[in-house]
Amino acid sequence: MTAGAVAVESAGAAVPEPMRPRRRRRLGYLVAVAVAALVVVYGAASVLVYDKLSRVTTVCSGGRADPASYTVPNVDTTPYLLPEPTTPSFPARNDAGVTIAASWYPAAVGLDAPTVILSHGFTGCRFGPGDLLAAGMLHRHGIAVLMIDLRNHGDSTKVDMRFSGGVVEYRDVLGAWDWLRAQGVPERRIGLLGFSLGAATTMIAMGQEPRIAAIWADSSYGDIGSALRDELARNGYPTILQAGGVLAGKVIGGVDLESHSPLETATLLHGRPIFLTHGLLDQRINVRYAYELAASVAVHGEVAGLWIVPDAGHTEAIRLHTAEYEQRLSEFFLGALGGS
Repeated sequence: MTAGAVAVESAGAAVPEPMRPRRRRRLGYLVAVAVAALVVVYGAASVLVYDKLSRVTTVCSGGRADPASYTVPNVDTTPYLLPEPTTPSFPARNDAGVTIAASWYPAAVGLDAPTVILSHGFTGCRFGPGDLLAAGMLHRHGIAVLMIDLRNHGDSTKVDMRFSGGVVEYRDVLGAWDWLRAQGVPERRIGLLGFSLGAATTMIAMGQEPRIAAIWADSSYGDIGSALRDELARNGYPTILQAGGVLAGKVIGGVDLESHSPLETATLLHGRPIFLTHGLLDQRINVRYAYELAASVAVHGEVAGLWIVPDAGHTEAIRLHTAEYEQRLSEFFLGALGGS
């Protein structure tokens, strides 16, 4: 072999072939570390966001008003004041470790009267002035009212001080329904009324109990996934954390936040009356959900009552248009549950 040939071979061996796989392995390792770091950051952020947004920081944010003397700004509550209630308690359905506190306002005609279970919103309780106003509207028209504190709120059992968007709390509503049935109230006479979280909770409850006769939902969300993204955006968090938040709910809270939704209930009415109301100016739960729920009801061949209130924010219609709200509310339940 000539010296020139040896020189050429030596030059060709300047970058040994085994170095290339080594570099690829190093690159793969760095990519894996980067992906793992992103997963850890995403998971940690999801846990922090879930913990913050699901936490019940107060159990009765509107205060505990006296049913016999409560006040609501710019509303004459005199016609809507309530008598002294009895205060039963009972277990949530299929959840005997959770005791639900309630206020019971029976109708004068007895247990055969139309009866409504009323559920408050997030961090509220059964003594909130707006909730008492709705109860007073119903009661003065001969409709019995059972007001409840959802779990982790008011005087009901404090389980973990979190809320689950209604996918667990609906059992509290069904516990109230079971209690009414045990007292002798006919199932055809029992309807549901809820505000905000209470509206979503009662929607889910109606989907899970086909014997509930009717529902009025004020300011409910529709699809849980969309509601979670909205809540993230409203609080300034990236909406990409939605999936992580759902996973954190399963791991930390032991609850599947996507197991049920009010939108699902819209497909399960089977002729039962539903009325939806929402403020057009609602910045807490977007008004589009009311339209989506009504559209879903229509797709399944049924009709939802729908009242979009142009000048109302979140659950404000009852305060801004008290007389009209009373008329619509009482007429709906008297028609759906039968007069007293």
